[in-house]
Amino acid sequence: MRKMLLSVAVLALVVSPALAGEKYNTKITIGDKAPDFSGIPAYDAAAKQDASLTLSDIKEDVVVVFFSGNHCPMVQQYEDRIIEFVSSVKGKSVKVVGIAVGDIDEDRLPGIKKFTADKGSNYIYGYDESQALGKAYGATKTPEFFVLNKDRKIVYAGALDDNPNEGKVKKTYVKDAVAAVLSGKTPEVSTSKAVGCGIHYTK
Repeated sequence: MRKMLLSVAVLALVVSPALAGEKYNTKITIGDKAPDFSGIPAYDAAAKQDASLTLSDIKEDVVVVFFSGNHCPMVQQYEDRIIEFVSSVKGKSVKVVGIAVGDIDEDRLPGIKKFTADKGSNYIYGYDESQALGKAYGATKTPEFFVLNKDRKIVYAGALDDNPNEGKVKKTYVKDAVAAVLSGKTPEVSTSKAVGCGIHYTK
């Protein structure tokens, strides 16, 4: 009987990445201080004007940083959901910022301006030419999201939700994490596997 219970326990660890402690991100750990950033050239799509991104300048209690890339079909597929999410936190102490690090023309500022105009985006979207920020956060996919609390510690990292097919979404990871932090709670889900285009680091 003891052997059977042990076998079941071992099997559970094999089939359940969460129980096995699998890390989707090899660079950061939930609870880490978020990597800092400053002076990142950006475009404020809501205000339709050039901007600059510096983490210490953001006064909201919650910051959602997501790595994006206009060329990526998955980013294009998710953009309406991102816009909807940004609209849903309007008036709350939440700041959403997108950052591209891809070394291709579509992801640079001129491409960002065109993409956000075409899509009707409503957040600040920056471009980190050095690619250092993506590396610091351990971002490997676009889109990939990080939720930071008031102390600028990472409380969630991963996908926006649980299904690229919007009609099949059951869990809204980022939205739920933000709601939890605003309520003074710990997000029920702190990590998930980001799904999208791979980030090609060239520097």
